[in-house]
Amino acid sequence: MKRKQFIGKIGSTTLLLLAGGVTGIANGTKRKVAGEFVFLEAEQFADFGGWNLDQQFMDQMGSPYLLAHGLGVPVADAKTQIEFPSAGIYRVWVRTRDWVAPWNAPGAPGRFQLLINGVPLGETFGTKGAAWQWHDGGTVRVDTKATVALHDLTGFEGRCDAVLFCKDIGFEPSNQLEPLTRFRRKLLGLPNQPANGGSFDLVVIGGGFAGTCAALSAARNGLKVALIQDRPVLGGNASSEVRVWPEGKTRQEPFPHIGDIVEEIAPDPAQPVNASKNALAGQYYNDDRKLKAVKNEPRISLMTGEHAIGVEAENSEIIAIIIQNNLTSVQKRIRAKYFADCTGDATIGYLAGADYELSYSNIMGVSNLWSVQKADSEDEVIQFPRCPWAIDLTDKPFPGRKSYKGQWGPEDPLGNLGGWFWESGFDKDPIADAELIRDLNFRAMYGAWDALKNVDKLYPGHRLEWSAFIAGKRESRRLVGDIVLTGNDFRLQKLFNDPAFPCSWHIDVHSPNELFDKDLKGQEFISKATAGSEYTYTGIYWAPYRTLYSRNIKNLFMAGRDISVSQEGLGPVRVMRTCGMMGEVVGKAAAICVRHKTTPRGVYENHLDELRILMQD
Repeated sequence: MKRKQFIGKIGSTTLLLLAGGVTGIANGTKRKVAGEFVFLEAEQFADFGGWNLDQQFMDQMGSPYLLAHGLGVPVADAKTQIEFPSAGIYRVWVRTRDWVAPWNAPGAPGRFQLLINGVPLGETFGTKGAAWQWHDGGTVRVDTKATVALHDLTGFEGRCDAVLFCKDIGFEPSNQLEPLTRFRRKLLGLPNQPANGGSFDLVVIGGGFAGTCAALSAARNGLKVALIQDRPVLGGNASSEVRVWPEGKTRQEPFPHIGDIVEEIAPDPAQPVNASKNALAGQYYNDDRKLKAVKNEPRISLMTGEHAIGVEAENSEIIAIIIQNNLTSVQKRIRAKYFADCTGDATIGYLAGADYELSYSNIMGVSNLWSVQKADSEDEVIQFPRCPWAIDLTDKPFPGRKSYKGQWGPEDPLGNLGGWFWESGFDKDPIADAELIRDLNFRAMYGAWDALKNVDKLYPGHRLEWSAFIAGKRESRRLVGDIVLTGNDFRLQKLFNDPAFPCSWHIDVHSPNELFDKDLKGQEFISKATAGSEYTYTGIYWAPYRTLYSRNIKNLFMAGRDISVSQEGLGPVRVMRTCGMMGEVVGKAAAICVRHKTTPRGVYENHLDELRILMQD
């Protein structure tokens, strides 16, 4: 079903789904809809060219889309072949948006063309509307076959969700998510019920450090495991896609083997570049090593490119989850005895009705890592266009500009560009506003580089080398367990009788850095971390097992930044090596659950000694 062409030959009924299911669609006039059309999902293009598949915002918009992430250089065309029900004139609609319109910024940087047999339509897309919408592309005369291409004009984050060709010239597709989703599934010929995706002892959702380690740990303790990941790589924030360096001390007494799996999938050979290990070259993040470890474990069924969209729960217990493939939209029902929510956003717990906390103000933002590189030739001059749609930093300070450094930043100005303190989203919803936050990061990066290159006239031989388009979140929903770990627990070294994973990072909570936020209310993009003796603690702190399972969903574990901590308590536990060790313990606890037919809470109540023994191995 991959790359299937959606050719409408089934009459007006299906097309009406896309109109919201009504016939009165033209100035209130009721009429019949002609049924010949072609619906082309962007993710169904046979060749993505230089465009990237972005699935991060499926829950908000219903589908992945293609993103022209060219760092100011137009990317290669995405291309595919299509067939039409018959030759003739079709109206063309493209689902897209002007991504800087939420800020009323000029310039529409995400401009692109739709080429039919190499000829562009008269309309330029990505130029209208702050919200995702159908952009009318006018009409085109076609034969029964055609080549369709997305032609990027700028390299500045153009985006396309779908293309609709309709022989009914007066038809207008709905922008509502529900009819669009029903229309898509009807054309795919997909059933209303998901296919059987199998039954497992443990299903781990989320393939970051926490999820990868949980899956490996559980499998090596004898469980049949499914590992669900919505990206093609494992590692999450510590993958080549986001490039946050994994921190946290492993293999600490009295359980020196907690961290063995972390060290196996992510040894630490890299040397700092510009005093940082963030935003290094992709190979340093060991994507292949993680993938190989998982694929070599026969008890793990790895499912990448799969997005969790639903949960079936009864009597405070999860029965199954529903996943959807990013390319084909095929849905599967995955059953298990136990589930581990390692999504970061606590997606599974939220859908299951688990108790959770979410801060709506003064939250930690999303990282915006990026890097620059000098040209191979000493004499080469690399131009960069002006960016009037970016944050205007013409006369504003930012880390990397002369005499300005980020917190603990190096003396080298280049070492301050794209560092950990490039962060935004402090006053926004990390889930509902996720695309807006990521796009604000883009506007900050491009504004800074524009200022350095075109205002300050610096770095003529440098270019933007890399930037994450996958958001590196720090804070989101936190599921509530039997204990909610707080910052004071770390400060006071509160002892619990169920130590499970060692914490070594300081109480690291971020907020906007007032040195760089003048006149940027709501658009702050540089953070500062908590510092000083009140945000440190002595030695290694062992956090309790009771933070790793839900207090009200009986068979739900969690590992990663969605565990049971307060907002301040998140600071020491959210770094990736520490998250990975949470996963290791969850895998061991899940094995005890299966062996004794008990719950995660039951492990604490009745089998804590057995968990301690497994933690010694």
